[in-house]
Amino acid sequence: MRENLRIGVVGATGVVGREVLAALYARDVPMEQVQAFGSERSKGLEVEYGEDTLEVELAHADAFKGLHVVLLATPAEASRKLAPAAQAAGAWVVDASNAFRSDGNVPLILPGFNTEALGPGFTFKGRVVCLPGIITSATVHLVEPLRRAFGVVRAQVTALMGASSAGVRGISELEKQTADLLSGREPEPQAFPHRVGFNLVPQVGGFMVNSPWTEEEGGWTLEAARLFAALGEVPVLAGTAVQVPTFHGHGLSVNVQLKKPAPVEQVRAALKTSPALKVLDAPGERIYPMPMLVMSDPAIHVGRVRAFPQAPEWVTLFASVDNAGRAASHLVDAGLKLSERPA
Repeated sequence: MRENLRIGVVGATGVVGREVLAALYARDVPMEQVQAFGSERSKGLEVEYGEDTLEVELAHADAFKGLHVVLLATPAEASRKLAPAAQAAGAWVVDASNAFRSDGNVPLILPGFNTEALGPGFTFKGRVVCLPGIITSATVHLVEPLRRAFGVVRAQVTALMGASSAGVRGISELEKQTADLLSGREPEPQAFPHRVGFNLVPQVGGFMVNSPWTEEEGGWTLEAARLFAALGEVPVLAGTAVQVPTFHGHGLSVNVQLKKPAPVEQVRAALKTSPALKVLDAPGERIYPMPMLVMSDPAIHVGRVRAFPQAPEWVTLFASVDNAGRAASHLVDAGLKLSERPA
């Protein structure tokens, strides 16, 4: 790691921001090299950094001078303002929101998939890179070993997304709704389109203009296409996002159409070749992925691998991912890799 590296973490009091600080600490980045930033509401608060704390500074256009890397764990509207400011200050910027994912001039980076694109040998316009959404990144990691082994036509996903997908606000709302319902009160939704407590909502985020697809769902297709395009083969990724009444972690039910049929044993073996995945697939012993098992585990858990005798080219599996922890890990991985580039 570069000596005297200075890293700014914006959104440090949020669900992902706190995980970013924990990830930096786990990688032995000295506290003196890290600055925590937040909104006016968060200014002056303290956030944990190992056994110490960092005071949160206000994120604004002049706050990034002297920083080498800025990690944005912020909503898209904030990222659109802060990323250009950090870039103008001379920092490399990694954004976890969807602010730049459709901009072909901003590299879309999935650590562990195309990390090499951040290396000194690659050139790109500007100093900003963005990350795909967690459902996209998890599904791409699931599909890639199957694509290499058998070829993949498409993947259909049903994503069961916990309340932390809406950040601290989403977690707080589910807590309140649960308490209200157990007390016989009907809560009013704020962070979600309908009550999430003891309910399932087949809408995560807003709908795309003149489209039946939500922005979350449409993002999967666009982001996967951008990531796979460099490989010359673009499996289609599409599906449905469902808000579920859990706090942390996401579950994914994935149907994958292979280009050639493969026995389940070969599919399972292919999945085991990916360092991003952990195969938990002994359903007879009640061993399979669940959000409660994946928390604080950087791996994507995958299991319940099944094939259809009547359609042997289709494979079904279930996966779970720690959404906040994995987003934080991606931010840190990309940021530290960018820090190796010439200033």
